[in-house]
Amino acid sequence: MRNYNHPDPKDFALERIFNALSDPVRLDIVRHLARVTEATCGELDGGRPKSSMSHHFRILRDAGLVQTRVAGTVHQNTLRLGEVESRFPGLMEAILKHVLVEEMA
Repeated sequence: MRNYNHPDPKDFALERIFNALSDPVRLDIVRHLARVTEATCGELDGGRPKSSMSHHFRILRDAGLVQTRVAGTVHQNTLRLGEVESRFPGLMEAILKHVLVEEMA
């Protein structure tokens, strides 16, 4: 079983967060995770290759935005909303408000 490394909230950096969110695929993953408690990689891949999605999830994890836990053969992903909020108050609220408004337009 593979365990993933997740940075401590004190190590979150705005540069990594903004870089992670600069890609439309990763932004879609965050948008989806903001609406659910957790989701599998398969639910979030949009038909993209596994290798490509592994790359996107690694960037999101390294930025501190996503936590991945292994449950058997399934990887469950959650948005680390509370932890990002504790490090950068209001950041995720502003980002999610913006992406959800774009989605409705």
